[in-house]
Amino acid sequence: MQRPYNFSAGPATMPAEVLAQAAAEMLDWPDANGRGTGMGVMEMSHRGKAFISIYERAESDLRELLAVPPDFKILFMQGGGLAENAIVPMNLSALAGNADEPGRADFVITGGWSEKSFKEAGKYCQTRVAASGASSDFTDIPTPANWQLDGDASYVHLCTNETIHGVEFQTLPDLRALGSRAALVIDFSSQVASRPVDWSRVGLAFAGAQKNLGPAGLTVVVVRQDLLGRALKVCPSAFNYKTVADNDSMYNTPPTYAIYMAGLVFQWIKRQGGVAEMERRSIDRASMLYGAIDQSRLYENRVDLGCRSRMNVPFFLRDESRNEAFLAGAQTRGLLQLKGHKSVGGMRASLYNAMPMAGVETLVTYMREFEQNRA
Repeated sequence: MQRPYNFSAGPATMPAEVLAQAAAEMLDWPDANGRGTGMGVMEMSHRGKAFISIYERAESDLRELLAVPPDFKILFMQGGGLAENAIVPMNLSALAGNADEPGRADFVITGGWSEKSFKEAGKYCQTRVAASGASSDFTDIPTPANWQLDGDASYVHLCTNETIHGVEFQTLPDLRALGSRAALVIDFSSQVASRPVDWSRVGLAFAGAQKNLGPAGLTVVVVRQDLLGRALKVCPSAFNYKTVADNDSMYNTPPTYAIYMAGLVFQWIKRQGGVAEMERRSIDRASMLYGAIDQSRLYENRVDLGCRSRMNVPFFLRDESRNEAFLAGAQTRGLLQLKGHKSVGGMRASLYNAMPMAGVETLVTYMREFEQNRA
């Protein structure tokens, strides 16, 4: 059966072979020796030997894939990126030696998700906009040298890839070179495992799994160990990074099936050639689609060339009266979820790791035919 190509921004397409393996193991998960356990993963105790082996392999594989240094902890949590917008300030913003008093945090606003992060964090600490791309309608990223950083901020938050507006940091800023002692916090939900991370510049990274890593329900947090133990007293125990780290993500019942599914995705990425291969493929996919847009008289992408996202490609029809016809035609070709976010309109194609090159080729062929037939 030919599956349609799902360009959803998340929950997103997953590798077909991962889904097939999960289906085969649904009723009876086999252990490392191939012996059936008589249970599906969803039925297992999160503290039992079978699931602990699943968790340990997933953690180890992710650490290897992302080249996470030993002084960082990997936490498997719940709540998604939106919850982390509250959990991060509750964990990192306490003034030194005073868990009752929140400090300050800087935010670089580059689109809809960093805006949400800024607003949510304001409930738990003092927030400040260090830079914003709002004046350009979030079509570029403010130059780090021009950021107005607070010398006393506990952390600086940025979203490495904005799924709605389609801008992406091609390199992470070096806060030390900018004169800041703050920890860099990155939301890399839609960028994770698609390119290497310079961990020397990062204090904490978090990602909802439902774009590049697996199904919704799992949130991955990678946090430098010296940042643990700084939580405000109001922080719930289940969201206290130190508590979660001390209990190897088992303080409360974790999202067991989502961890299992993500673990299968990690194994799939390793079989493909790791993050380096994922990056090569993402460059090829994005180059093909942006090339088709740039050569067209009907379609346009408004993002500055230097910060175009490889993961989420928003584009617009210059004649927007054709939008519905374009989407209807795409549906008949098995090209799904191309409608842009309601806040910006237009179209959006998300090109996450599991999107095959054939999906982009089919989309580009359709786009060209649609334009030619209506010239």
